[in-house]
Amino acid sequence: MDEKSPPSPDLPPPTPLDQLPQTSEPATRALNLAGYSSLRDLAGAPRAELLQLHGVGPKALRIIDEELGRHGLGLG
Repeated sequence: MDEKSPPSPDLPPPTPLDQLPQTSEPATRALNLAGYSSLRDLAGAPRAELLQLHGVGPKALRIIDEELGRHGLGLG
């Protein structure tokens, strides 16, 4: 029987793959305008490409990468 360990009480549940993680409004708008409407869409996306989007900075990338990592995924 494969049991998953319970989530850490210190961490909120991971962002579902069909949603964008909670970042700033400008970052969310920029991601949506660039065609990224979910966390799944961001898996493998090049960091350099995302940083070119007006409104997406290092903090937004860190949040996105952390949330992807919680699903075993990452940025390119």
